Amino acid sequence: MKQNSVFSLNVDDHIKLELTHESQADVLFNAIDNNRKHLSAFLPWVGNMQSVNDLKAYIKGSEVLIQQQKEISFAILYEQVVVGRIGLHHLNILNRSGAIGYWLIKEAEGKGIVTKSCKSIINYGFNELGLNRIEIKAAVCNLRSQAVPEKLNFRREGLLRQAELVNNEFLDLVLYSLLRHELDV
Repeated sequence: MKQNSVFSLNVDDHIKLELTHESQADVLFNAIDNNRKHLSAFLPWVGNMQSVNDLKAYIKGSEVLIQQQKEISFAILYEQVVVGRIGLHHLNILNRSGAIGYWLIKEAEGKGIVTKSCKSIINYGFNELGLNRIEIKAAVCNLRSQAVPEKLNFRREGLLRQAELVNNEFLDLVLYSLLRHELDV
């Protein structure tokens, strides 16, 4: 796994994924701060990001997880502007599995950014990290997020009942997976 701050994946002419690093803290915090209502509907951590320092501490933790090969995470840049994050989390090298997580600012929705970014992350996970299984979880009521794995031919495996606490309410999550041999080449 690449570990320097200049590592990036070019998704297309408009989208680039840049490995998470502390110098992104200001722009990522502004993206979160300007999209709190939008993001907090389905993401439990938004309320914990009250300052740039909170985000810097989170990024430092992410950098440690990257070094430990437990995750790899990227800022999503669209037209050279940070519009969200995506990563392979809960990496289990022994079982060759991981889970994709992502978020996007409201203004960037509807452009295929997350779906295209997921394709790059999937290819990276299978081809560079040697993963065999990649999961995506989405809240039952988050139809936009569910559309991503469905477009990418993930299989819906089932429902995780009350699996995530968001805004003092337990949300049911739909579990999707894609196996390496199912990847459209």
